[in-house]
Amino acid sequence: MIILKIWSVLQWYLRPFIKWFLRKTTRLCELQRICYGEQAGAPRTCSVEKSLMLSRTQCVKEIVTYLDNVVNERRFVSEYFTDILDPSISIIMRAKKINPKLHESFSVSFRKCLESIWSYKSLIIAIEELRCCQFDSNNSEHEKKLLRLWDLLVPDDKLEARVTKKWQHIGFQGDDPKTDFRGMGILGLENLLFFATEYPQASSHVLSHSLHPKYGYTFAIVGINLTSMAYYLLQDGSAKTYMFNARNHLPSINLFHRFYCYLFFEFDKMWIESKPENIMEFSIIFKRFENAIRTELADPATVFRINIEIDTI
Repeated sequence: MIILKIWSVLQWYLRPFIKWFLRKTTRLCELQRICYGEQAGAPRTCSVEKSLMLSRTQCVKEIVTYLDNVVNERRFVSEYFTDILDPSISIIMRAKKINPKLHESFSVSFRKCLESIWSYKSLIIAIEELRCCQFDSNNSEHEKKLLRLWDLLVPDDKLEARVTKKWQHIGFQGDDPKTDFRGMGILGLENLLFFATEYPQASSHVLSHSLHPKYGYTFAIVGINLTSMAYYLLQDGSAKTYMFNARNHLPSINLFHRFYCYLFFEFDKMWIESKPENIMEFSIIFKRFENAIRTELADPATVFRINIEIDTI
């Protein structure tokens, strides 16, 4: 640990000299070397972000602050990208002495990185708002979403009452699901509903596993636990690998939901493959699953896809 701290301090002091040396030998600034040399997606975008955050160039620091403020003001949306990013890119290219006519491809690559970096920051704010919004049974929209979840998961069994033990069939703890959403707020319901809506075959498959007489588990409660996991992976930056490697998609709530769906489907596979003795093994298997996901996300080349395989157990 001490050696790592010493190395980190040395890097901080040596960084300007290393950058100067590489600029002289390659005739390219650090941002150019990244955009031309790193693989598109998470490898390139994460490296650009690190370079910008560590920059000691005053105008670059000001651009970073400006873009952060735009995000905090909820103005970092696609329709404003031209007005926000074009001047920012021009200022940075001028400061780094990058000729826009000679390095047009750099401008394109760099712009994509900026879009992803600050879309991710915008997403963190949007997800936090959903998490802090508590489920309210007096809110008609909340109630509609909850009842829609039941209809999607159990289409052949209509609810006879709003408060009923039937909710336990899809993995809620009691007669009224509203108490189970306290930790993750409406975000937990939005995740479950997205899974059931966008991946009906996969969600039905996972629900059938949760009802298995020997290896069953509480579908909805596990789903809310996975919402918590996805939330913290987003907050600590681990989810950047997934978000930045999603082709033709910027970080968004929709992409966060798809990340959650991947986690749910993959956790279900691990649970069944583990053949647990009982539900008491949940915390052990869940932690093992989280560690496996974090290991995969540590590789910036990782790409997650939902591969549905119907099995019988």
